[in-house]
Amino acid sequence: MFTNCNDASDISDDILNYREEWHLVETNGGVAGITNEFELNTIIWEFDGTNNTLTINNQNTDDTKEDCLATGTYTYVEEEIGGYLYLTINGTEYGLVTFTSVGDFTLDGTQLSTGSVSDGFIYDFKRILIQVD
Repeated sequence: MFTNCNDASDISDDILNYREEWHLVETNGGVAGITNEFELNTIIWEFDGTNNTLTINNQNTDDTKEDCLATGTYTYVEEEIGGYLYLTINGTEYGLVTFTSVGDFTLDGTQLSTGSVSDGFIYDFKRILIQVD
């Protein structure tokens, strides 16, 4: 599900290649039901589907805001269980993945493959396509 993409045009022989960046724009949840918003480019996730690695560039400096993971490179696995897609990062399941019609996604840490979690967080991501050569 998390891959880079290209757009081949019938009008031209040129193939446009894109790199997907997933920008964390909002987190909400926890015991207190806190909502945090982030500007684009603050926290960027990039999935490499070939090597199953996730690279995170986390520039959030506000320690009071839940932002999931620190800057670094992680391994990930997408697992489909019962028709639902779950994301596991470095061996820990982070929740249910839901894509919107516009390509954005939600990582719902309150919904795990083993059941519901009352103190989890929901992470909303916006997809940005970056054209590459």
